[in-house]
Amino acid sequence: MMDNKKEQTAALVQAQQSFFASGKTLSTVFRKEQLKQLRKVIISHQTDIEEALHADLGKAPFEAYETEIGLVLEEISYAIRHVASWARPKRVSLSAAHFPAAARIYRDPHGVVLIMSPWNYPFMLTIAPLISAIAAGNCAIVKPSRYSLHTSELIISLIADTFDQHYIAAVSGGREENTLLLEQPFDFIFFTGSPAVGKVVAQAAAQRLVPVCLELGGKSPCIVDTTADIDLAARRIIWGKLLNAGQTCVAPDYVLVCEQIKDRLLAAMNRYIKMFYGTDPVHNDQYPSIINEHHFDRLCALADKSNPLNGTAICNAVVFCDRTIRKIAPVLLDNPAVDSSVMQDEIFGPILPVLPIRTVADAMQFISQRPIPLALYLFSNDVRVQKEISLRLRFGGGCINDTIMHLATPRLPFGGAGNSGLGQYHGKFGFETFSRPKTVVKKSSAIDIPIRYPPYSATNNTFIHFIMK
Repeated sequence: MMDNKKEQTAALVQAQQSFFASGKTLSTVFRKEQLKQLRKVIISHQTDIEEALHADLGKAPFEAYETEIGLVLEEISYAIRHVASWARPKRVSLSAAHFPAAARIYRDPHGVVLIMSPWNYPFMLTIAPLISAIAAGNCAIVKPSRYSLHTSELIISLIADTFDQHYIAAVSGGREENTLLLEQPFDFIFFTGSPAVGKVVAQAAAQRLVPVCLELGGKSPCIVDTTADIDLAARRIIWGKLLNAGQTCVAPDYVLVCEQIKDRLLAAMNRYIKMFYGTDPVHNDQYPSIINEHHFDRLCALADKSNPLNGTAICNAVVFCDRTIRKIAPVLLDNPAVDSSVMQDEIFGPILPVLPIRTVADAMQFISQRPIPLALYLFSNDVRVQKEISLRLRFGGGCINDTIMHLATPRLPFGGAGNSGLGQYHGKFGFETFSRPKTVVKKSSAIDIPIRYPPYSATNNTFIHFIMK
C-alpha cells in the first residue's frame, strides 16, 4: 500500500513537472484566467465553504467570511489586477563598465511547488498561498490538514473540479502522506504550521537544497501602557484573541500591562467577553469550537484554576466547557508565573494571561529575551513609545492600537522571523516568494572594448578604475 502511494505521488509530481516544462504557465493571460476560475468557484460554493468551516471549527457564517472567504477573494482580485505588472521584466541601468548594454530582471516561477496548510484557518491558509503560486506561474500540489476534515475534503473536491491535476492538485492524508510528499523533488515548499513541524519540513527540504517559506507561530505579546484608551484596547484585544476561539497564529498570546491600569483593563476585557458572547459563551452559536479533543484537553489543562502558578483565573461563564461540542469559555489569567505552563508555549486557544509591568522598558526587556514573536501589539498614544517599540523590538508584524488587522490586506507582507517563520507572502510579496529574480544582461555585438582582455597593462588599470567609480 505504501509503495503504491509513493508511486502515485511521484507520478503526480512528474506530471506537473512536464506541464510546467511546456511553458503554458508563463503566460500572464493564462495565470489570470486560472485566478478568475478560482474566484468563480469560491463564490459559487460560498455556502458550502461556510458549512464546512462550521463543521470543523464551529465558525458562524459572518466569521467564516470575515476571516477566510472574504480575505481570499480580495487576494484573488488584487492579484488579477496586478499580476501583469509584477511579471513584467524590470529594466535596470548599468555602469559605464558595461557599455554598450541593457539589463533586465525577470521573475522566474520556481516550478512545481508544495503547499502544506494547517487546520486553524483551513480555507484561507490553503488558498491564499495557492493564489500567490498561480500568480507567479507555478504548478502546485496542495496538502490541506487532515484535522479540518470537512474543509479539506471540500478544497480537494473544488480544486479537482476547477484545475487539471497536472497543473494544480490537492491531496488528502496525514503524517504518512506528508512524509511521502517531502521526499519528492519539489522546486519550492510553502509550509504553515508549528515551529516543531516547520523544522522537520526545513530539514527535509535541505536534503534537496529546496527553498522554503515557513509561516510558523509563537507567543505574540500585547503591550498596554498608561496612555492607552483602556476601553478600546480591551475591545480590540478580546476581539483579536477570541477570533476562532483563540486558534489564530497571530492572536494576542499574553498581555503586558502597566500595573497602574491592570485592574481596569481586566474589568474592561471581562465586560467585552460578556458583551460579545454573553454569560454562556460555550452555548453561543457565534462562538467557535476547538478543533479536536486533543487540543480541548490541552487547553483545559492550561486553564486549570487549581494550579497556583496560573495566578487568578477570571471566567464568569455559566459553563466553563462542554466536551460534546468542544467549546471552552474565555479565561483571563491574572498574573500567572512566568515559568507556568501557560507562559511556555503558544496557547492557541481562548486563554489570555495578563501580567503586570512597571514600565514599557520592562515589557521590551521581557519580550527581547524570548524567541522572536510572529506578531506584536502595542496600545499606546505616546508617539515616542510607538516609535521605540516599532524600531527596537524584533517581530514578524503587528499593530499599534489594534490587533490582527496587519494581515488583512494584500498590500502588506505577512510573515515571521526566527522561530516564528521564514519568508513572507500576500499580494506582490507572495508573488515574489513564489518566484525568483533572474538577471539578463544584453550586450551589443557591434562594439567590443578590448581593454578588459589580457595582456593587462597600466593603461588597463587606469581605465578600469575610472569607469567603475
